[in-house]
Amino acid sequence: MPEQSLTYESIMKMIREASREIRAISRATKKQGAEFDRRMKEQAAEYAREKKERDAELAKMRQETERQMKRTDKKIGELTGSMGRVIERMVSGHNIIKQFQELGYVISSYSRNKTFGHDFPQGYQSEIDLFLENGDIAILIEVKTTLKAKNVGGLMNKLERFRRDADAKGDKRRFMGAVAGAVVEGEAKEVAHENGLYVIVQSGKAVEIVPTPEGFKAREW
Repeated sequence: MPEQSLTYESIMKMIREASREIRAISRATKKQGAEFDRRMKEQAAEYAREKKERDAELAKMRQETERQMKRTDKKIGELTGSMGRVIERMVSGHNIIKQFQELGYVISSYSRNKTFGHDFPQGYQSEIDLFLENGDIAILIEVKTTLKAKNVGGLMNKLERFRRDADAKGDKRRFMGAVAGAVVEGEAKEVAHENGLYVIVQSGKAVEIVPTPEGFKAREW
């Protein structure tokens, strides 16, 4: 078929068709752009909503954490108060001093929260809850609300450090130990006796030294 020659009319027709295609493409591009903008706005709104929810949740968590910290502080205060009451009962009313005297120990004075190890590096300084003493012997008592077997080792470490500190100061007194608890857990009592330590428990409104097993010998430091 012979090729048609270009005429003015055919050229104008091609131009009109090209214009229509360009307008169609432009409309499609604008539509895509509008859709893109719409999606971006939706995503931004969703992100803002999620951020607001996260911020609200974080604020709620912070408030709950603060409430828990207050409850924890209160429990710590109650725990400290409980330990203080146990110690007070040891030295008043049916006091533990009298019971140690009945075991043959002459106690002339006592002090609470006694610190030692001041001449040692910072990490070696310690504190003992109750310190009974006379000129020849001192009994160091570690008090716990709940007495556990691991507390026995803790007191023995303190006794070792106390002995070193006393030797450095020329203090030749003998030192002995006792662990005390409002509640005794597991094998704490047996472990303490095996290591030559006395055990003191809360009994009703008073405190008492647990009878020692046959063959028990109080260890001295």
